[in-house]
Amino acid sequence: MNSQKIAIIGTGYVGLVTGACFAKFDHQITCVDNNPDKINLLNQGKVPFYEPGLEELVRSGRERGNLRFTSDLSSTVDDSLVSFICVGTPSAEDGSADLTAVFNVAREIGKSLTEYKVIVDKSTVPVGTAELVEETIRGQTISSFDVVSNPEFLAEGRAVEDFLKPDRVVIGARSEKARDIMLELYRPLMLSGNRTLLMSPEEAEMAKYAANAALATKISFMNDLARLCDKLHIDVDSVRKAMCADNRIGPKFYYPGAGYGGSCFPKDVKALACLGEKAGHPLRIISAVEAVNHDQKEYLAEKIVSTFRGDVSRNIFAVWGLSFKPETDDIREAPALSIIKYLQERGAKIRAHDPQAMNNVRQLNLGIQLYENKYTALEEADGLILVTEWTNYRNPDWQTVKEKLKQPNIFDGRNIYNKKELKDLGFFYTGVGR
Repeated sequence: MNSQKIAIIGTGYVGLVTGACFAKFDHQITCVDNNPDKINLLNQGKVPFYEPGLEELVRSGRERGNLRFTSDLSSTVDDSLVSFICVGTPSAEDGSADLTAVFNVAREIGKSLTEYKVIVDKSTVPVGTAELVEETIRGQTISSFDVVSNPEFLAEGRAVEDFLKPDRVVIGARSEKARDIMLELYRPLMLSGNRTLLMSPEEAEMAKYAANAALATKISFMNDLARLCDKLHIDVDSVRKAMCADNRIGPKFYYPGAGYGGSCFPKDVKALACLGEKAGHPLRIISAVEAVNHDQKEYLAEKIVSTFRGDVSRNIFAVWGLSFKPETDDIREAPALSIIKYLQERGAKIRAHDPQAMNNVRQLNLGIQLYENKYTALEEADGLILVTEWTNYRNPDWQTVKEKLKQPNIFDGRNIYNKKELKDLGFFYTGVGR
């Protein structure tokens, strides 16, 4: 297959990364979005969110002339062989995935079809969605097409690298023609070894939920264990190192902290739990994963209040890290927001810093003070609360920290600091499970 014309519908994290990365391989990519402000911004070479390496990739694609942005879905689909659906699937009230945007796009695609096309579900969707998308499109056209499930496995903060150097590419297709088109599309990513997995659309849909649920399970397991270690007055970090030294287990994602957040794990765990309920097989482990994570987001805040004997109404706290993880400005379901809310409800005042997420936090009008300098945020504070383990928080000038703080309290929500070193320097240190 030579250079192909590809439509990317939706310019969020998944859509924009997918489009910009495919453009790198000289395909003709048109990204579609119904938000004209976003399209204008992208046509200026600017990215509406922070993702390392993405803005440079977008700029390069535009300069080479093979990456463009538009609001015209119909013409774009008509002019493309493959159309990727990359719209949001947020949680509905019952926890299931809200597929409204997916079906709206499917209907518009159906109205635009005049010849054979491959329609790809890139959004995270429950089992059976590909079939429903096919029915929706078929209700609008007599043209031939195939629907493929091709879930993304992109981690925010390293999404470009994940796309260009994938662990695996999952292709769920019933049609041999559609499968071959998808294989050829991803062929440039497979030159160092074939990592494509072929399966049915339903299996591909489940694979995405299974992967995110497994990672969330690791996090909640470790957080639950950390709370037990607190009760038993032992250091969870020693336990973690001994456990993860087992080759069958390994270290990835086994780090206690303030809970998981972001746009994927919370909604996908809920959606998988809902899917189990509807299928008549409640997933007990997944329900526990969600419950543990909900409680964990307030656990550090509870320890902070306990340190001040239950009354923080006259206290000020500095928070380092507002995004749900490093290397992103995404604050959706961010643990920092839960901690801040918990303390504010008890009368505390908050000063905060984050390298990338402060503009997003400003829009929430949380009543907190935001500072461009991390040390300035510490002034007059009764303690530093580390929530997001950004690199520039890992090795601060502790003498400056101590001088700025009114009280030398360190509340380490990610266990990244050396508790003995801090105690020797005269700090009161509190971690998670330590």
